[in-house]
Amino acid sequence: MAVVRWRPGLYGWHREPFAEADRLRREMDKLLDTFTGRKGAVSSTGVFPALNVSEDQGNLYVRAELPGVAPGEIEITTQENNLIIKGERKIAAEGEKVSYHRREREAGTFRRIISLPTRVDADKVTAACRNGVLTVTLPKAAEAKPRQVEVKPQ
Repeated sequence: MAVVRWRPGLYGWHREPFAEADRLRREMDKLLDTFTGRKGAVSSTGVFPALNVSEDQGNLYVRAELPGVAPGEIEITTQENNLIIKGERKIAAEGEKVSYHRREREAGTFRRIISLPTRVDADKVTAACRNGVLTVTLPKAAEAKPRQVEVKPQ
């Protein structure tokens, strides 16, 4: 059983709205980690791959960190206003009698769906992977690009 701190408010005692839900999630994570043998691995560190989305006047750029993933293991798809990056990260087996002191690198399949802020020209999307960083260049659709209108005198 956990001791939960109550905090006074303007109208008596109240709890923070989502504090109990967060505590319950942490307790469930601990419980599941004991059954699966994981000790605070990837589930608590965030999503994979970590990425940045940026844009200039003509393109959107998605840069994802994919260390140890071969370019042939990456599948990129555009669907409506979404970019889907799928793949598999493989880590060589250490052997049966290996005892880990720390294990933070996980292997397995991954899938990220990125909602794009504007329409893109799907036929002109390109991707390159260099030094473990995937760069996807998505040209904006013609209707999404800014257009300057000339003002004519009457």
